[in-house]
Amino acid sequence: MESVICEVSLIVPQQTHAMDATESSKLSDGIEAPMWMFWKRRRYVLVFLAFFGFFNVYSLRVNLSVAIVAMTENRTIHHPNGTISYEQEFDWDSTTKGYILSSFFYGYIFTQLLGGYISNALGGNYVFGVGVGVTAALTLLTPLAAHGGFGWLITVRAVEGFFEGVTFPCIHAIWSNWAPPSERSRMATIAFSGVFTGTVASMLLSGVLADTLGWEWVFYILGAFGCIWFLAWMVIVKKSPEVDPYISAKEKEFILATLQRSAAPAEKVKHPWRAIVTSKAVWALIVSSFAENWGFYTLLTQLPTFLRDTMHFELQAAGILSALPYLVMGLLLSVAGYLADLCQIRRWLTTTQVRRYFNCGAFLAQTVFMLVGALILRPGPTLACITIAVGFGAFAWCGFAVNHLDLSPKSAGVLMGISNTFSTVAGIVTPIVSGRLTANGDENEWRTVFYIAAGIYLVGCVIYWFGVSGELQPWSIEAREKEQIERIERNGHANEGLAMDQKS
Repeated sequence: MESVICEVSLIVPQQTHAMDATESSKLSDGIEAPMWMFWKRRRYVLVFLAFFGFFNVYSLRVNLSVAIVAMTENRTIHHPNGTISYEQEFDWDSTTKGYILSSFFYGYIFTQLLGGYISNALGGNYVFGVGVGVTAALTLLTPLAAHGGFGWLITVRAVEGFFEGVTFPCIHAIWSNWAPPSERSRMATIAFSGVFTGTVASMLLSGVLADTLGWEWVFYILGAFGCIWFLAWMVIVKKSPEVDPYISAKEKEFILATLQRSAAPAEKVKHPWRAIVTSKAVWALIVSSFAENWGFYTLLTQLPTFLRDTMHFELQAAGILSALPYLVMGLLLSVAGYLADLCQIRRWLTTTQVRRYFNCGAFLAQTVFMLVGALILRPGPTLACITIAVGFGAFAWCGFAVNHLDLSPKSAGVLMGISNTFSTVAGIVTPIVSGRLTANGDENEWRTVFYIAAGIYLVGCVIYWFGVSGELQPWSIEAREKEQIERIERNGHANEGLAMDQKS
C-alpha cells in the first residue's frame, strides 16, 4: 500500500471525488430550455460534435470493409465485338485481404496509452481533433496508396490507425471535465452512438459509391467530410468549462459543483500505475472490452464479404444489409444509456449493478443469437440473429464503455487506453483468423468464425460478472485526495484543541 501512496501526487488538491448520480441529479444547471435544445447547453454542443467525431472515426475505419469487395471482385466485361472477359483490379486472396483489413490496428494499438496520457497534459479536445483530422486527410490518399501496391495501402492504414488510436482515451478525459455524474451514461452513449451511425452510413454509402462512381470515391467523400468536421471541432470545443468563453455562468457552476471542482487550475495528474494493473475491477473491464470488440470487429470487417460470397448478395445489397445491425445498435444505444442513468437516479440499482446487469445480460444474448445464427446459416434468419446480437451490444456499452469513469475519473483516459489496447489486439487478430478460416468461403468455415465469437462473449460475461465494480476505487487519485483532505482537517482540529488547552 505504501508504494501505491508514493505513486500518487499528495498535493493539496483542487478537486475531490465527484458526487454520485443521485446527488448530482438534485442540482440544476439553471437553463430553462428543454434538453432537446442541445445548442442552449455547451456540454451538449460538445456531445453533438463528439457524436460526429465518432461518426468519422468509424466511417473512416469501416469504408475499406465494403470498398475491398469492389476492389477485388471479378467484373464481367462485354466487348463491342461480342466477346466477354473478366477483370479483377486487385488480385488479393482472402489471407491478403485479412492482413489489409487488420492493418489499421497495427498503428492503432500503439497510441491507446499515449492518448490517455497526452490528453491529460495537452487537453483531450486538441488530441481528439487532431487524431480524427489526420485520419481524414490520410483517407484521401488511400486510392493512391492502393494503386501503389498493397504494401503502401497497409502502411497508410496503419498510420491512420496510429492517429485514430488516441480518440477513445481522449474522450474519457473530456467527459471527466464536462459530464455531471447524473448525465454521464447519457452523454457518453449519445456520443458513442456516432460509432454505429458512422458504421451504418459508411456501409450504405460505400456500396452505392463503389457501384456508381467507383470505389475511389468512397475514400474521397468520407475523407472530405472528416476534414470539415475537424475545423468545426477545433474552433468550438474547449478543454473544460473553466476555459470556455461561451458557457453560461450557471451551467459552469452546475458542472463544477457536480464534479466538486473549483475553477482554480488543476494540479498535475500522477497515476497510481501499480494499483491500476493489479486491480480486479480493471481486469474485468479489460476482458469485457476485449470480448465485445472481438465479436464487433469480426462482423465489422467480415460481414460484407460473408454476405457477398457465402450468402450470395449483390455488392450494393451486401453493403446495405451489413449496415442493418449497426443501425439497430445505434438506435438502442441512446435508449440503453437513458435506462442506465434512470436506474441509478431512481435508486433501482446501484452503479455496480447497472454495469453488471446491462453488460452481462447483453453478452448472454449475444452468445445465444450468434450460436443460433451459425447453426441455421440461411440468409434471412442468420442476418436477423446477427442484427439482434449486435443490437444487444448497446446495453453492454452501458457497462464496460463507461466503467472507467466510475473507477477513477482522473485516470479514466489512461484506463480507457489500457482496455482499448487489449481490444485492439482483437481488431488485429480477428480479420486474420477469419481470413484464414474462410479461405474457401464455405458454410462450415463461417460457422467456426461465429462459434469462436460466441465463446468469447460467454467468457467475457462470466469474468465481468464476478469482477465488475461501479464504485470509486480506494487506489484512485480522487480517493487519495479525499483521504488527504480529511487527514489535514483532523490535524487542524487537533491543533486547535491543543492551542485551546495551552491557552487554558
